[in-house]
Amino acid sequence: MSDHQRDFVGYGAQPPRAAWPGGARVAVSLVLNYEEGGEHNVLDGDMTSEGFLHEVVGAPPVAGGRDLNVESMFAYGARVGFWRIHRTLAAHGAPLTVHAVGQALERNPAAARAMGVAGWEVAGHGWRWIDYRDVPEDIERGDVARTTATIERLVGRRPVGWYTGRTSHATRRIVVEEGGFLYDSDDYSDDLPFYVEAAGRPHLVVPYSLDANDFKFLLVHGFTTADDILAYLIDTFDALHAEGAERPRMMSVGLHCRIIGRPGRIRALDGFLRHVAQRGGAWVATREQIARHWLATHPR
Repeated sequence: MSDHQRDFVGYGAQPPRAAWPGGARVAVSLVLNYEEGGEHNVLDGDMTSEGFLHEVVGAPPVAGGRDLNVESMFAYGARVGFWRIHRTLAAHGAPLTVHAVGQALERNPAAARAMGVAGWEVAGHGWRWIDYRDVPEDIERGDVARTTATIERLVGRRPVGWYTGRTSHATRRIVVEEGGFLYDSDDYSDDLPFYVEAAGRPHLVVPYSLDANDFKFLLVHGFTTADDILAYLIDTFDALHAEGAERPRMMSVGLHCRIIGRPGRIRALDGFLRHVAQRGGAWVATREQIARHWLATHPR
């Protein structure tokens, strides 16, 4: 339980000057979570169907059986939503980081190839889209290695970033000990990257966000329409842009194939990218680019 020390101080009143390229006020990180095919399913040996982040909000998982409706909602993300997001980002020439579940990539190698061809950064997101809290450490360690190898084989490049999402107390240490990772994003506590000690060495954290995130469409009292999330993303960007005149910041935007990839929601992504371009002062970058910049500009 000592792998993560709680820190309520952080950078305090004087955060470092990020010195983003081009004098940008805000580094914008777009993240697509690719999970479809890695969720709970009795066909994969699970005890229940998936009960989290699908369109029937609050419906309990099926114990010992399949939920064909939920399965098809996840399949939509891989079959249709992914490609709609792909077209939208291509139209804007926007870089992207993918949090990729290894088993999900295995089940749609065409999507994996498209990520590589597009030049997107693909980071690890676990072998399965599950809660790793109670997974034995040796199994989690094996999953990190297996996911890393799968991404390298299918995408064409080894991942240098990691985000489990639902971590165990050992996740960060396992990632650092695995080697080859520049950063992880299993943290939500800052608007700038920062260093922690893990496995006896300095390790960079590029924090993520669950507020500027489309998963709130699938929560009670969350986003309902594209206008809801678009307004929130614009408000977040504009606030960070104003602060960035003195202290540049970072903004993470969380996306999911089966959520923002729906036709009634995709215009929020298009509208946000248009706003960022028109406002100016942004560096839209992958998390790898942000990590490499931070490691070079603010070495530990």
